[in-house]
Amino acid sequence: MSISMSTTKAAALAHVQALIAGTTKHFPSGSFTIGNTTYTSASLILVFQGLANAMLSRNAAESGAKDALKAEQAAQTQTGPIIQAYERLVLAAFANATQTLADFGLTPPKARTPLTVQQLAARTAKAKATRIARGTTSKKQKLAIKGDVTGVTVTPVTAPTAAKPPPAQPVSTAPSALATSAATK
Repeated sequence: MSISMSTTKAAALAHVQALIAGTTKHFPSGSFTIGNTTYTSASLILVFQGLANAMLSRNAAESGAKDALKAEQAAQTQTGPIIQAYERLVLAAFANATQTLADFGLTPPKARTPLTVQQLAARTAKAKATRIARGTTSKKQKLAIKGDVTGVTVTPVTAPTAAKPPPAQPVSTAPSALATSAATK
């Protein structure tokens, strides 16, 4: 099996480690001529071990890079709103001082260009057409619109008459007399 790009990193590392183990087991003191170079078992194992070490260090660096990327993203999430607010503050404080804003790495906001007469007319026509297409109306026009319901029959609810409650007990009129006399004063 040759190491190719289609194999995973873990499979490629396992393959190199298997070559080292097989060479150690079956050729403990062999000599090999590969190309124009002669290798002993020990020197071949050193070459393979160098590749395995490089693969392991790459994996460690990649996982360290992933951890560093996650840490950076978390820091950006926390400080992003603070940076935006600070930039708005600096822009408000030094709105006309271009050189001072350049010291902060900011550029002054561009002045808003007013719309031409043709652009204003086009905007008004588009708003009117949208209002007509959506069927939106003013509040007074909406009040005038009433819905018609057909095919619905309304059945009145008739409840049996309840027994009359007993008459209430007479309450002392003294407090109401006091209230009446206080109201007349």
